Parts: sequence; C-alpha cells; structure tokens
Amino acid sequence: MASGSITVEETPHVLYVLRRADDALVLGHRLSEWCGHAPMMEEDMALANMALDLIGQARSLYAHAGEIEAAGHDEDAFAYRRDERDYRNLLLVEQPNGDFARTILRQFLYAAFADLYWRAMMASKDATLAAVAAKAEKEMAYHVRHTAEWVIRLGDGTDESRRRILDALELLWPFTGELFEVDEADRAVIEAGIGVDPEELRVAWREAIRPVFEEAGLAVPADGWMQKGGRSGRHSEHLGHLLTELQYVQRAVPGAVW
Repeated sequence: MASGSITVEETPHVLYVLRRADDALVLGHRLSEWCGHAPMMEEDMALANMALDLIGQARSLYAHAGEIEAAGHDEDAFAYRRDERDYRNLLLVEQPNGDFARTILRQFLYAAFADLYWRAMMASKDATLAAVAAKAEKEMAYHVRHTAEWVIRLGDGTDESRRRILDALELLWPFTGELFEVDEADRAVIEAGIGVDPEELRVAWREAIRPVFEEAGLAVPADGWMQKGGRSGRHSEHLGHLLTELQYVQRAVPGAVW
C-alpha cells in the first residue's frame, strides 16, 4: 500500500457521497490543467473558474463523507490519501484533456447530467447534500451554458473545428453510459430518499443535449456498448498518472500541512 494511505469504511451512504466528490475532484483537476494554456485569456479564466466550482463541490462532499463515516478522516485525507482503486469517479471525468474540443465536450456531457442531478438532489432527505445541491446546480447550469456555446461554435465552425468535435464525440460517448449506472449501494441510498436514481434522468439528459447538438450539426449517437468500472474502482490508466501529480506532497510527506 502506498505511504500514508487510509482505509475507508464504505457504507452505502459514505460511498454515495464519495462517488460524487471524486467526480468533482478529478474533473476539477483536469480543468485546472488548462490554466495558462487555453486558446484565449477569457477562456483560460472560464476553465479555471469551472475547476474551482468543482473543487469546491468536492471539498464540501468530502467533509460530509467524513462526518458520516465518523472515523477522523477529513477532506484532505479523502483527496490525497486513498489509493487509485479506492477512487469511485466516473471514467468520463478522468479522460485526458486532449485538445480544446475534447475538453469542452467532456465538460458539456458531464455538466448537462450534473445540472439535472443536483437539481433533483435538492429534495434529498440528507440536509447537507440538499444544501450542496442547491449551490452546485447553479454552478452546473453555468457550465452547461458556457460549454454548449462552444460545442455549437466548434461543430458549426471550420472544417478543422468540426473534425475535432466529431473526433471528441466518437471518443467520449462510450463513457456516458456510466452516468446512469446504479449498484446495490446506490440503490439502498436511493430507496432511503437520500439519493437520486440517475436512470430517471436519462431521457431528460438526452433532451437537454439534443438541441445543442442539432444547432452544432451533430447527431446524438445511439446508445450501444458503454465503458464502465469507475464506480467500482476499476479505472483507465489515466487516473494513476493524475493521482501521482495530485497527491505528490502528501505521499512524500504524509500529514504535511500549509
């Protein structure tokens, strides 16, 4: 086991919260990698701000997971001191940024789902999750608007921009099925009125992305074989590299603080 790793008691409630926190942290880190490298200053700031939104969500969710688990683990412990197989994020969010089109489409596909998800989660019986959802939904609504504008510009732009967004769609679409995956742990939380069944959001999600795709001149792909495994800790090779960078200080000096 890597130096300084923690062991988490993954009750269904803890696991449910950690999965959403991991999504936000990993995607926030991916977007932060654009800082100083975006195609224009305004977009550099926009991507950085979206990253901060997601990292803020992750902090709130990790802190809540620590309260539920009651084992002395704080947000830093969850973020920096778990091994790769202990992360439960979607495979979609750990995919490399690639070019600008790939980053934008990844964010659009995720945000279009997260906007619906957090809106529904405002009715959660977990008061803390409901409060996180009320803030997160507003943030994700902005992410949807911003990235939708870019999807349209890229799809309905030059031959080069259209080629890039089509390549991104072909690569990323097979990861979208995991957005709606539910296992026994999730089902227990959903039946308790704490969580939301993502399958109930599938039609609304497709209807949310459809007009954007149509204006961009893109077709919404048919559902087919989909990648999965992230929710159970089976990740692509990309997450390990991301965590090596993200966790470096805590792995080198466990317990280090500012």
